[in-house]
Amino acid sequence: MTDLSRLPGPALHHWQWQSRAACRALGPSRFFHPAGERGEERDDRDRAAKQVCAGCPVRAACLEHALRTREPFGVWGGLTEEERRAMLAPSARPRPVTV
Repeated sequence: MTDLSRLPGPALHHWQWQSRAACRALGPSRFFHPAGERGEERDDRDRAAKQVCAGCPVRAACLEHALRTREPFGVWGGLTEEERRAMLAPSARPRPVTV
């Protein structure tokens, strides 16, 4: 579930990037897999979603939103839920250098 405490708030300027998104009129089925979808079908759907994201003018804002809110499902900003989860994993975070 999305961490609602991390949402930016109701102010319009927090959400305006969505009005310029390449996916705006495409519907969710390209970006969110149905229950039980696996293998080649899921890979094909993810690939199609990522193609839309590749040319999106707000891709960075979308990915930032998904990472900040810990979006658990779908392709956001060109990354799948597994790719985003890997980015957020403690082992993926840079560690401070101690001297």
